[in-house]
Amino acid sequence: MIAHLHGTVAAVAPDGAVIQVGGVGMRVQCTPGTLATLTPGEPAQVATSLVVREDSLTLYGFGSDDERNVFELLQTASGVGPRLALAMLAVHTPDALRRAVATEDLGALTMVPGIGKKGAERIVLELRDRLGPPGESGVAGGLPGARPQRAAQWRDQVQSGLVNLGWAARDADQAIAALEEDGTIGTANGQAVDVAAVLRAALRRLSTQ
Repeated sequence: MIAHLHGTVAAVAPDGAVIQVGGVGMRVQCTPGTLATLTPGEPAQVATSLVVREDSLTLYGFGSDDERNVFELLQTASGVGPRLALAMLAVHTPDALRRAVATEDLGALTMVPGIGKKGAERIVLELRDRLGPPGESGVAGGLPGARPQRAAQWRDQVQSGLVNLGWAARDADQAIAALEEDGTIGTANGQAVDVAAVLRAALRRLSTQ
């Protein structure tokens, strides 16, 4: 079991990154929020989960052990595989998922592309006693060490994240523009932007259209 990777970020793509460890480039799939913390050429450490299939070995990377643990717990629910679990963590923080399950907030769960009402009900039923209450991990919401990004970087990362979650590029751009227009995103004077927070705000807007 590979629990962590610590090395130098060799490359960052819309759906993952390559971290060089001991001369070997390890590719990890990550949420946009986790990717926002990784910068090519700089050192990084990510918690990881290895998913083994008959025809593949896929490594998933996370900004915290708690996020990794929730990713693995989500997959114990019927119909939830690694891709859907990753999408859930792209839309919600671990504590937000705990809160949604604990309070039976089906609306929050159906914000995740690929989860309908029946799927949300099944997740609540099967995970209510497994995820635990919000705040149980002792980790504050959001990704530890997340680095706000400048305009050119955050816009591409948010759009790529939305597209990877199944939204059309045009819809993603319109959601981002709407958030800028209503003041949700502060970009004046080169102000830094929290990619994970913007991604979640854009998903909330898209889910109400």
